Amino acid sequence: MHVSAECYPVAKAGGLGDVVGALPKYQNNAGHIAKVVMPMYRTKFLLSHQWEVVHKGYTNLGSWWFTYTIIKESANTLGFDLYLVDINGLLDREKIYGYDDDPERFTAFQISVVDWISAWEHRPDVIHVHDYHAGLIPFMLKHCFRYQHLQLIPTVLTIHNAQYQGWMGWDKSNFIPSWDPWKWGMLDWKNTINPLASGIKCAWKVTTVSWSYLEELRVSANGLEALFEYERGKCSGILNGIDNLVWDPATDTYIQHHYSIEDAKEGKAKSKQNLCDTFDLDPAKPLIVFIGRLVGEKGADLLPQAFGDSFYHIGREMNFLVLGSGFPEVERALEDLKIYAQGDYNAYIGYNESLSHLMYAGADFILMPSRVEPCGLNQMYAMRYGTVPIVRDTGGLRDTVVDFGVPGGYGIRFSQVSVGDITQAIWRAAELYNDKEKMEEIRERMMNLDFSWETSVGHYIDLYRSLK
Repeated sequence: MHVSAECYPVAKAGGLGDVVGALPKYQNNAGHIAKVVMPMYRTKFLLSHQWEVVHKGYTNLGSWWFTYTIIKESANTLGFDLYLVDINGLLDREKIYGYDDDPERFTAFQISVVDWISAWEHRPDVIHVHDYHAGLIPFMLKHCFRYQHLQLIPTVLTIHNAQYQGWMGWDKSNFIPSWDPWKWGMLDWKNTINPLASGIKCAWKVTTVSWSYLEELRVSANGLEALFEYERGKCSGILNGIDNLVWDPATDTYIQHHYSIEDAKEGKAKSKQNLCDTFDLDPAKPLIVFIGRLVGEKGADLLPQAFGDSFYHIGREMNFLVLGSGFPEVERALEDLKIYAQGDYNAYIGYNESLSHLMYAGADFILMPSRVEPCGLNQMYAMRYGTVPIVRDTGGLRDTVVDFGVPGGYGIRFSQVSVGDITQAIWRAAELYNDKEKMEEIRERMMNLDFSWETSVGHYIDLYRSLK
């Protein structure tokens, strides 16, 4: 049973949604039974699918007693059983995150999940929780009096991003169902209730979404460095995969011109022409795109200056196209840059799934100057579509991209999150683009790489079996 705040295509804010939307499907394909439970947000998916009520319960969040409902998607559209937790007025909202009462929302969600599992006739073999939104569940199973009959169910916590930990003041400790006060230390980190830290302490096993990210967390984990060092014995890194059925340039329903390795040059050229026509760009120049959240974690705050400096130092030898949303000041700076564009820069501020697919197909390069990148899926999507990744040497980017300067390499890597390093990498991309033979060789090499979920699923199944 996977417990998560996100699951694509039901509700997605980032890579967490992509992973939880794919991993259980591939686990089922491998002959196992995997299910997902998540909050019931008011989304298009909810309104466009059929649901059946499978459970109603009554429990409390501190002094507030509430009724929750578990509904199941009837048609098994996603390839696994999908359950939603409905708490009237608390979870049934349009956005996933960003409300002042998020601590109450996700704590009530977790309590409802555990309360529902407690009422089941059968028990899951493993409860797999994802990020801090489900991080209190291992504690509840072990130390909440009413659920201690579930304490022998193994739990796995996967950390997709340790920057977000779900901090709550101790004044909210009564939210958690009656628990053994001697175990307060299993909730606490630096005098605050920290759901992610609690999950690390209480889960039977902890995984991160790449090997390098696990190593980085021991020195940079937003305050949890010592905890990762202490618990290193039960931690392992399992690289995320991508859903090759969704991300396939030969069948992608979001793009008009399909292609495979054999005709990638022609197929990508047609998609690039579509992009350039739409955004007033020059298709003769290399097209470098950024797709993602416009936040400091992704290095997006450096993009306006890096693009401007590239024009100044390298000349207007390339196109840039940005898709994303985030910090208002970054959005404004990227919008302002359009004033100086001469047919070689544009930006779409917002979220657009179909445009992202077209950008993967039509771009020559994708830029990822991340300060933190636990795994990164964009670079894998890009390589699947024959688009060369330009990435900072960190986390999962380090584990998946080999610089083309190394024999057998196929990407561009740089070391520092700085305008200078980004500009240097862009210069290398422009030089590579002019070497048509090398570009073709790298494109073919990338598109032959296998980042599918099958390998990762095997690692997760081995991990589950080790808990028996």
